[in-house]
Amino acid sequence: MSSDFKSNILYSSYIRYMKTMISVFITSLIAISCVQKNDAKQSEVAVNSFSEKESVELSKFTEATFAAGCFWCVEGVFESVKGVEEAVSGYAGGEEKNPTYEQVGGGRTSHAEAVKVYYDSSVVDYPTLLKVFFASQDPTQVDGQGPDHGRQYRSIIFYRNENEKQIAEEYIAELNASGRYDAPIAAEIVPYTEFWLAEDYHQDYIQKHPSDNNYVLYESIPRIKEFQIQFPELIKPEKNLLDK
Repeated sequence: MSSDFKSNILYSSYIRYMKTMISVFITSLIAISCVQKNDAKQSEVAVNSFSEKESVELSKFTEATFAAGCFWCVEGVFESVKGVEEAVSGYAGGEEKNPTYEQVGGGRTSHAEAVKVYYDSSVVDYPTLLKVFFASQDPTQVDGQGPDHGRQYRSIIFYRNENEKQIAEEYIAELNASGRYDAPIAAEIVPYTEFWLAEDYHQDYIQKHPSDNNYVLYESIPRIKEFQIQFPELIKPEKNLLDK
């Protein structure tokens, strides 16, 4: 065996090794940041800045509520949509009163991380919001989304009336029949009951931490871009991430 041939084999092995190590490193960054996300601020008192005044000002808008994994991602997705006035992070889908992030994130409640969307129905309608919801996730993943696993990260459509329920059921049937996915849609359709606002440090989290959090960089922002690639016509110009 010639020395050149041996060198080529060694070089190829080295390249494969480096590619593997880079992949493991990136995966570790995401995994570590998920752990940090779950542990972040757990000792902080649950205080939020979503004042009564702001709630009154938003009362003229139509509400919709969704869950699809980390609420940082879902909030960021909907806040980039034209016609959406505000999106706030919180907890819904469970029975416990006044849940905290420590309880929900630790899987100690029946709630899921959720986002309430306030939108102008004359600009964007409910069926369009459903398309946004499904375009920014893997809707076939059961009890989780991406690196986040557990019932607290399940995908849910919270309907407020029979019309919204029917629209959601028909759209899911359409997606299942489309052949686009290799598994059935796992998103739940449940009646909206109550929404518990998340702690202040979770609100607008991506806006506050666009580049200093690995979870935001490697999970949240890619999910937002995934939606924006599919529906560029729905993006607010100031929230466009496709050129960044």
